[in-house]
Amino acid sequence: MRKFLVVLDDSRECLNAMRFAAMRAANTGAGVQILSIIPPDEFNHWIGVSDIMREETRERIIAHFEVFAKWMRDRQGIDPELVIREGEAVKEILGQIQDDPKVGVLVLGAGIDKKGPGPLVSQLSKTSGSLPVPITIVPGDMSKERLESIT
Repeated sequence: MRKFLVVLDDSRECLNAMRFAAMRAANTGAGVQILSIIPPDEFNHWIGVSDIMREETRERIIAHFEVFAKWMRDRQGIDPELVIREGEAVKEILGQIQDDPKVGVLVLGAGIDKKGPGPLVSQLSKTSGSLPVPITIVPGDMSKERLESIT
């Protein structure tokens, strides 16, 4: 089964990317894989402290994931899969796409502030011509109704 890969982070635009991925998956018989990336510089402490911080970060990610997963199961009939990786975001996204051949589409949310669409969209769009899967970029301010109508 083909999967939509969507990145879970703390951005506002992440919500629309999640909605889009779940609705497209439900309408096309696909699955959703949610990727959360822990940056490498987050744990520059003593070994014992960094282990505790890493575990707390994982627990926070799982709690955040469960909110989206419940909505996907209840509203879209999709049971998403969570993948947590550690490292630089773009490298880990590309690594996940290569590690899971069922990933067929990468879904990213675009920011709406004056800084631009966001670092992931900016970095990945520069290399989009050589990516192994298409990217769908979902506008961060798109309404739920509009998302429903296009998925």
